[in-house]
Amino acid sequence: MCQHANRIAAGEKTDADRRSKFGEFSVSTSWRQKGYNVAEMRKLAKAQLPTPVFDFADGGAQDELTKDRNERAFADHALIPKPLNGAAARDLSIELFGQKLSMPIIIGPTGLSGLFWPHAERETMLAAAAAGTGMCVSHASTCTMEDLASTGAEARWMQVFIYKDRGFTRHFMERAQDTGFDALVLTVDNQLLGRRERDLKNGFVIPPNFGLAAYLRMIAKYRWLLRMAPLLGNMKFAIYERPGEDARLKALAGKLAGMLDPAMNWDDVKWVRDFWKKPLIIKGVLSPDEAERAIDVGADSIIVSNHGGRQLDGAIASLDALPAIVERVQGRIPILLDGGVRRGSDVLKTLALGATACLLGRPQLWGVSVAGQAGVEHILDVYAKELDVAMGLCGLTKISEISGDLICRTGPG
Repeated sequence: MCQHANRIAAGEKTDADRRSKFGEFSVSTSWRQKGYNVAEMRKLAKAQLPTPVFDFADGGAQDELTKDRNERAFADHALIPKPLNGAAARDLSIELFGQKLSMPIIIGPTGLSGLFWPHAERETMLAAAAAGTGMCVSHASTCTMEDLASTGAEARWMQVFIYKDRGFTRHFMERAQDTGFDALVLTVDNQLLGRRERDLKNGFVIPPNFGLAAYLRMIAKYRWLLRMAPLLGNMKFAIYERPGEDARLKALAGKLAGMLDPAMNWDDVKWVRDFWKKPLIIKGVLSPDEAERAIDVGADSIIVSNHGGRQLDGAIASLDALPAIVERVQGRIPILLDGGVRRGSDVLKTLALGATACLLGRPQLWGVSVAGQAGVEHILDVYAKELDVAMGLCGLTKISEISGDLICRTGPG
């Protein structure tokens, strides 16, 4: 049995379990029994969060067709187990960019996590470190690069965008370099912001501007209010903080969308590649042609991603895009995937189709919303336990044994 599953079975408490509180407000531990899988943790997060805040994370663009398609794609694929291979013990670990990770599951970048729990990015990075895996920090972190680097966590990646002001992009990369981040994740699918209609319906803006009536409706969400009310007024896009500049949400929120450059192109990717000497990962690839171009400009990896269905509604599901990209790449660089991964068996299916690892988006937000670091550790433990069981039942003892003959498509397409 893998280490993480063994810890659950033994009922072992982690440091995060023992520290599950913010200030004087303790977090009930009953969530652990109720949150026995990712879907149940989502329900617990929904119960904790005000509707506009929950929908900010949970929602997708427009009709949310692509968001829903991401999850449905996994149901359209079935596993073909070979239980008589014998798999008494399983090793979930992988090596990526010279670092050993405990599992092929990495925390992906999610903007403004600090709206869900105080200092959520730091809590999440500590959880990833405790689980022995990596994390990509969002450009919209409410914690500074320096604070996150001080956690000592390994496998720290930093997200970056191409801004109209290339000097600003360069400064961002320089800080990531100076603070010791291990890889740069260049996200290329948000040069224009998708229309997220749940946010429009809720009147949700950054920073949140709740009136008296809204606060009265949130009385049932008192746990979130107790944690967050003292911080909301001064919350910052701390990752952008520079001496002499105001990085509060109110000061920057209206500017960031206008800073993104719809004219970005492969020359800009090459410019980033020339500057950044550590691993460079391109996030937002859905086309085999763009996967090929990414290799041509020197990318070390790509992330097959449609931004969780939050950008272009109607785009192909990440999992459906994966096989053609794997066929084109032919093993020259690692391929990662995010979008709709909700079970350990989903991770197994992704790897059977040729990916090296999966990134998690919304699930860690649900974990951190429920119990901070302990909640994210729990989410990672759930994935590890489910993946461990799925591998055992398929007769697999290690990740390198996963191959294409393990899976078939059963749904449309």
